[in-house]
Amino acid sequence: MAEITAALVKDLREKSGAGMMDCKKALQENNGDVEASMDWLRTKGIAKAAKKADRAAAEGLVAGKIAADGKSGALVEFNAETDFVAKNDQFQSAAREFATVALGTDGTVDAIAAAKTSKGEVVSDVVTNLIATIGENMRIRRAARLAVDQGAVALYLHNKQGDDVAKLAVLVALEGAGDQATLAEVARKIALHVAGTPTPPLALTSADLDPGVVAKEREIQTQMAIESGKPREIAEKMVEGRIRKWQEEVVLMVQPFVMNPDQTIEQLVAETAKSVGSPVALKGFVRFALGEGVDKGPEGPDFAAEVASMTGAA
Repeated sequence: MAEITAALVKDLREKSGAGMMDCKKALQENNGDVEASMDWLRTKGIAKAAKKADRAAAEGLVAGKIAADGKSGALVEFNAETDFVAKNDQFQSAAREFATVALGTDGTVDAIAAAKTSKGEVVSDVVTNLIATIGENMRIRRAARLAVDQGAVALYLHNKQGDDVAKLAVLVALEGAGDQATLAEVARKIALHVAGTPTPPLALTSADLDPGVVAKEREIQTQMAIESGKPREIAEKMVEGRIRKWQEEVVLMVQPFVMNPDQTIEQLVAETAKSVGSPVALKGFVRFALGEGVDKGPEGPDFAAEVASMTGAA
């Protein structure tokens, strides 16, 4: 068998656009023959998929799954180039499978890509085959997993596109030794809040806020205060007040609960602890909106009907 050198792999990679491992395997299967390896990659759909890899994939779905014991949950954003493909049964089935796979991993994209599906297929290979079959670039853009030792993890899907898939999904983890069904229902209501509140929360507590995000907000507020003509010492005092107010708007625990604005999320958790007769802690949340960071137009989702149905409002 011919020696498969790094230079040979590099040559095939440059010609095909396929990944290093795929190129190495192709060369091994074809005794180092580059042209035969190119044909092998095309036959497998790998070269075709690689050529699509630089095309934007901002459409797709967010898939969510809760484990059978209710103590862990996962989200996976699986992207394609068009909304048309997101409605494809094969695409949706793959997204659901990836979320199920994510439950058994640490929730990172790399771990999911390297894991195997219920059919024994490596997830990254499934994605590659879908690209070749459907003809659009696709990617697992991001993923997350939440888990508790005691309590419940709840999933809320908004604008559902099928079973376990939607345009917006939220996970919330409530930890406590109380009745799991009660904790799961409260967690789901908090998930609805995270999805539907006018200002989506950036962190669970002020201490959890990204220092870089806080610094950027401080810079913006400082510049605004200076441009208003205030002396620097007064401007700095104004900024501190504005930062505190901003934190109240973007920190989940101190946000007014969307289903009862007279109550904060922190107060809701405390009330829940009293009702179940044991300590309850909101351990974390994850909010994935499809294509977040990409301009989707001025209109956002309408949550009024779902909030009304859960509050009993007409």
